[in-house]
Amino acid sequence: MGNMLAVRIEETLRPVIGTVLATVSVDVVTRRLGKTPDTVERDDLVPISDNLVVALRLVVGQEMAEAAARKVLNLA
Repeated sequence: MGNMLAVRIEETLRPVIGTVLATVSVDVVTRRLGKTPDTVERDDLVPISDNLVVALRLVVGQEMAEAAARKVLNLA
């Protein structure tokens, strides 16, 4: 599943996009950074948040994607 930060990111995304898509999203955005959910760190939250807006806007719309990304960013 990943380290505790990855778990918290996933938990933050679940209410917005569901369990399966939250898990996939964490995996995709961490890999875009050259990492895995096991190696993600707090310093990665800004680029993760930025990537989430792009990745989620087609699924949930721009406003919801930005709101979800802000929640992830606030995990710092």
